Amino acid sequence: MTDTSSARNIGISHSALVSCLGRGRASHVSALREGKSGLRESNHLDLPFRCFLGAVEDLASLPFPKHLSAYDNRANRLALAALQSDAFYDNALATQEKWGASRCGVVIGTSTAGVEMLEQVYRARQEGAPMPADYSMQHHDSQQAVAAFLQEYLNFLGPSYSISTACSSSAKALVDAYQLIEAGMCDAVLVGGVDSLCLTSLNGFESLELISRKPCKPCDRDRDGLSIGEAAAFMIVERDSKSDLRMTGYGESSDGTNMSTPPEDGTGAAAAIRQALKQADLVAADIDYVNLHGTATVVNDAAEARAVSSAIGPAVAASSLKGAIGHTLGAAGAAEAVLCLYALQEGIIPGNPGLEQLDPKALPNVVTQCREAPLKHVVSNSFGFGGSNCALVLSR
Repeated sequence: MTDTSSARNIGISHSALVSCLGRGRASHVSALREGKSGLRESNHLDLPFRCFLGAVEDLASLPFPKHLSAYDNRANRLALAALQSDAFYDNALATQEKWGASRCGVVIGTSTAGVEMLEQVYRARQEGAPMPADYSMQHHDSQQAVAAFLQEYLNFLGPSYSISTACSSSAKALVDAYQLIEAGMCDAVLVGGVDSLCLTSLNGFESLELISRKPCKPCDRDRDGLSIGEAAAFMIVERDSKSDLRMTGYGESSDGTNMSTPPEDGTGAAAAIRQALKQADLVAADIDYVNLHGTATVVNDAAEARAVSSAIGPAVAASSLKGAIGHTLGAAGAAEAVLCLYALQEGIIPGNPGLEQLDPKALPNVVTQCREAPLKHVVSNSFGFGGSNCALVLSR
């Protein structure tokens, strides 16, 4: 386990988020305070079934850098939109100048990268069109494509790689970013997650009968499935940071019970949470709020409630933000971590959009409406298919 004092010398200096709620901190904080949801009924991809999506508007009109046109796809446009919010691009360049290009790394969590471009190629091929001569799998559907785009665009020449562990991907990316700095391989890391709406994800979850026909309702008695969203979320973490925002602990576990279903008692998730608390040198009573993974599927929500009850206690304030932005898959860990940073800075406990009747098996203190509260330590959970669990302690 990493030395705690080393982790506390690493700060989260800058952050950026683009989701269906908007671009940047102001729009997201306003939405959190209002309990707003960005989920809308959509035929965005000509889907053969009804659902609500967390789609980001106006990506097609975003000017894309000409010298990197080979990377032009929806996922990288999401990334570009995030870079352009809250002066993140300027802060990234200042970070590179401060530490030197070779000391700045990139770690990105994603599930599908730019696979929607490959989907377009396949559809055209089915209609008799030839394979486009300029199509490059390396620049679109490679898992490394988003990280490579960011590395080239920002000239961050240190270690650059992607993590793809389903819905825990970008939470684990933040863990890796800290470890790169702790190991002395980097002084700063651009870390985050990017996933765009695509047929591969939507049809995959539909085949598992997990997509709701209504806006998702995490922790609700009548929840019946998830809503898919898209997002790009970035943070710059660096050593000797003057920022008062820190990741003070993290925990990872792999329960491997089932490819798509967690153990009912939540043992793997609870183990990750306990490990995160131990590394942060905190006890359960120190945690002011838990951002639940909260997918709004019956089994997952119930298992997470047992995990949190076991590791922290049933009385902790908790909510799921997926009723606001949807399940952003590989981007979920980073997107929700950034929302937790906003909550820490603003002194608010976000509500649980979509909740009408609390499930008796849910945690009893699920927060329905956003409320003011001085926050010092929060836990953010991300649990992926195959039992890939990650819990982060974020502190101010």
